[in-house]
Amino acid sequence: MGGTVITRFAPSPSGLLHLGHAYSGWFAFQAAGVRDGGRFLLRIEDIDTTRCRVEFEAAIFEDLAWLGLEWERPVRRQSEHLAEYVAVSDELQARGLAYPCFCTRREIAAEIERAGAAAQGEGSPYPGICRDLSDSEREDRVAAGEGFSLRLDLQKALAEVAVPLRWYDRRKGWQVARPELLGDAVLARKDISTSYHVAVVTDDALQEVTLVTRGEDLFEATHVHRLLQELLGLPVPEYEHHALICDVHGKRLAKRAEAETLRSLRERGLAPEEVRGRFEI
Repeated sequence: MGGTVITRFAPSPSGLLHLGHAYSGWFAFQAAGVRDGGRFLLRIEDIDTTRCRVEFEAAIFEDLAWLGLEWERPVRRQSEHLAEYVAVSDELQARGLAYPCFCTRREIAAEIERAGAAAQGEGSPYPGICRDLSDSEREDRVAAGEGFSLRLDLQKALAEVAVPLRWYDRRKGWQVARPELLGDAVLARKDISTSYHVAVVTDDALQEVTLVTRGEDLFEATHVHRLLQELLGLPVPEYEHHALICDVHGKRLAKRAEAETLRSLRERGLAPEEVRGRFEI
């Protein structure tokens, strides 16, 4: 892909950054080639208001600046653009490509177990419990105030696009999209008016991102992102899914596993170049 390289790092302010975040941010910054005219964007993925905190956002800016990253201003905060994401989901629903799902996680898990489905990728695809509800039943349940998420109707969506869909990954080459791995993906959660899938493809297009760099744990999400791009007429960036930083036991670093944070490394007296020296890019 020619022209200016535009990358982004998009952390969620739901905790302090750890070494894995530092690697991902530094990877995107290096891939942009800022000193050669590339552009590096910082995006705050704070749609999950149940977990995100302003103090964690402030810590993100502090940690990344200490690490040596330079990003463009203003920073895009997803919480300030929820109406844009809702408009995308509403469009897909109006086209008959999305439907309300009233299932709880327990009901979905029970149905998958009854069907004997083997988990794969991000888990077994949604078994379609609410896919074939009548319009009248859906309307009645919504009118009664029953909570629902919004799901992509995968089969109807695939019928609207020319397949196979492809994207280019800088590490793995050309890839054929297999959105069936995620099934009827969630477009809007019950407690949040959007989802990661909708927000990220919308933002990447609006910010004219040409190269999406992120961890290989998100590789399979790209299958459904490619489908959404096609349905919405959005440009398709290149991708590079990098390896994950693991602890001494080979376990992926994660906030929920209380991985050592950048703040703690700083407090121990490590210099930013020492942290960057741990990365092989």
